Amino acid sequence: MGLFSRRRGNRQVVQRQYGVITTTARQPCFYTDYNVPDTVMGRFEMLSAVMILFLSRTSRSSEIGKQLSQDVVDAFFLDIDYSIRELGVGDNSVPKRMKKLAGMFYGRLERYVRCLQDRDLSQLAIALAHNIEGADADHQPMAELARWMLANFDHLARMDEVMVETGMVSFLVPESAEVVRG
Repeated sequence: MGLFSRRRGNRQVVQRQYGVITTTARQPCFYTDYNVPDTVMGRFEMLSAVMILFLSRTSRSSEIGKQLSQDVVDAFFLDIDYSIRELGVGDNSVPKRMKKLAGMFYGRLERYVRCLQDRDLSQLAIALAHNIEGADADHQPMAELARWMLANFDHLARMDEVMVETGMVSFLVPESAEVVRG
């Protein structure tokens, strides 16, 4: 009985943590003030950015934190799979789309984390603009989002390991870009 109880408890922790991640990514200010388009791909980009922040923190965690991180990543990809199916993509096309989206996500993970670790806001803004707005996009509108990501990177680095292990990781979410500038 203890094994089943632990799994159920872990599922609740994963659901709570993934809920915080998705709620953060859905904050209206990202779509109204941070130039993220309120589209399916814009929401994927924002959810990916928040997941990347979470993964950058949990990469330095204990085994418990790393297992939680893997479970949250699994929930993320299950959510994407479900969303693709809800959009009406045929069952035969879903694996191909999932492979493409996973490749996009892991490419972003590598580049964003490198920029965050180097504290290179300019390169992060360029990467965000390229991924969110397209290859020829001006990166200046993404500067606020890059600053927000770096602030959260620092916030998460200061977070106690117990918060990670219990699925209580939180993010700084400004009401608007004006709050960040102020």
